[in-house]
This record gives sequence, C-alpha cells and structure tokens, in this order.
Amino acid sequence: MHYPAIVKAQNLILAGDIVGAESALVELADEEGDHALVLALDQLPPKDLLAVIREYDPSKDSVINLLVTPEQFSRAVVIEKQYKDLTHAHLRGMMNSVIFRDDNDPVEFLRAIGEREGGCDALADYLADHWGRVESFLRTGTFEASEDTGAVLSEAELVVQMYHDAKVDQDEIADHDWMEFTWLLRAHCPDILIEVMVILRARVKAYEQEAEGEEEDGHHQGGHTPFRETHGEGEGSQKKAVDPDEESAI
Repeated sequence: MHYPAIVKAQNLILAGDIVGAESALVELADEEGDHALVLALDQLPPKDLLAVIREYDPSKDSVINLLVTPEQFSRAVVIEKQYKDLTHAHLRGMMNSVIFRDDNDPVEFLRAIGEREGGCDALADYLADHWGRVESFLRTGTFEASEDTGAVLSEAELVVQMYHDAKVDQDEIADHDWMEFTWLLRAHCPDILIEVMVILRARVKAYEQEAEGEEEDGHHQGGHTPFRETHGEGEGSQKKAVDPDEESAI
C-alpha cells in the first residue's frame, strides 16, 4: 500500500524540516493507526528514517521511536556513521530511546543490529567512550574498578570469560545506558559482544600506534605533535592524534 505521508515526509526531510517530517508520520498514525505507520516505515528509506530518529528529543515521546521495528532500526543504525559525528552523541541518544523503550525486548534490537553488516561497528561506536570499563566487565563480571587487576587477556581468554555469569544482576545496573547495554550483550549476545571488543581493541591499538608515530616524527622535526586525550570512566586515558581538518557533519 502506498502512503502519501511517506512522500510528504521525504520531501520535508529533503528540505531540512525534520520536525515537519516527523509530524507528517505522526499524523498518519493518528489517522490510520499505529499498524499503518509501522507498514509505512518499511517504505521509508533507511537514510530518511535515520534523519528523523537521530534527532531524538528526550523531553517528549516520539511515536516513531516507539514503533520502529528491530529490522527497520538496524538498517538505519548501520549508516549513522555517514554523519561523521565524532562524539557519537546522537547515536547513543537514539539507541537508548529505542532499545530501552517501555514494553520492549531490547535484545531483539541488539541482535538485529549486531547481525547486520556494519552493525558491530555501530555498537562499538556506542561503547567507544567506555571501552576500558567494558573490557574490565568482561574480565571480572562487574563494573567495579577495584575488582579489576588490569590484566590483558587474549581474545581466546576473553571468550572463555564471556560465557561465565556476570557478578551483577541486570537490576543492579539498569541505567538504560551503556552498562545495561553491555550487560545485555554479554548475557544474551556474547558472540556479538566479542566481535565488538575485537573492533574496539583494534581501534585503540591503531590510535596508540598513530600517536606514537606522530610523536616520533615531531621529535625528529624538533616540534610537537598535538593529541587529544579521551578519558573514559575508570579506564585511564588514550591518546588520539588530532586531525585539524576533522569536523563533525552535524
């Protein structure tokens, strides 16, 4: 079935009116019911759906975020990187608003994202600011820094640890944010979380090698290579070379 509201929403998105586009979709739900909107979202290209849901406003409920299906959402999530948002703030906001919505199974969304090509990269982007504490959780089963010896485990050892029960229950860390997100991945999608950790480890290693190389070049030239220190919560710091031309697309 063809829905005129979809054409209207696409034209508004093209014109940069995201609020108007969402209103057009909400109007469809009001007139023809939630089921009609779910069917209509299947006709909306992932890039247009993404344009609407990534502008999540936590001060009000979004009908789109409440009704989007795991498959529809995963198709949008994997292309979010095209916005080149270095902070990943919009990604985290829309992920939390959809995955942790009321009366919803968050694991369905996590699995749909993780099993789609590019999905584990998106999950890694979501967890990037907390990679150290995520890895600590995999080693120790808890998010308490005092429980972690800091030992670096091989990928095979991480896999073994992954299949041990966590030392904390979900309700103890039910923050509807990265800790609960990580707990759910470990408990229900360990294979996906392992792949995410492999990606995060590779990124950290690349950042360190890049920073070391540029620092060495700076010494040879008698200059100094600038870097950005990104501090997570409890994981220390990592040095990432700064690209002066690197800007967010937002």
